[in-house]
Amino acid sequence: MKRRSRTLLLTAALLLLAGSAFAEKASSLKFLVIMDYNGKPVRYASVILHPVSSHGKQGNSGFELKTDENGQTSFDGVPYGKIRIQVLMPGFQTFGGDYDINQPQQEFTIRLKRPQKQYSIYDK
Repeated sequence: MKRRSRTLLLTAALLLLAGSAFAEKASSLKFLVIMDYNGKPVRYASVILHPVSSHGKQGNSGFELKTDENGQTSFDGVPYGKIRIQVLMPGFQTFGGDYDINQPQQEFTIRLKRPQKQYSIYDK
């Protein structure tokens, strides 16, 4: 019951914040987060969703999901329009991108990469 209440609250917040002509249509989003180098699921990664204006500016609000032991998470009731998806997990590069939500169901497979070596002018 607690999860359902949280889902309803987050859905209502997104609908209020969307402010687009597509607000009356909503989508069900599914995410799969895997490691880029071996394809194994990333457990307990943070998947953060933010509404984005038509000018590409991120809204002040958003919400966070956590992947399960299979690297999966989902959310129903996301309004049509642009959304920024970020995925954070210690030990991996941050993933981020803007997407158009324009279908009743959309699935995303996100491949997290290991951190890259930092460039230094002192390395020879």
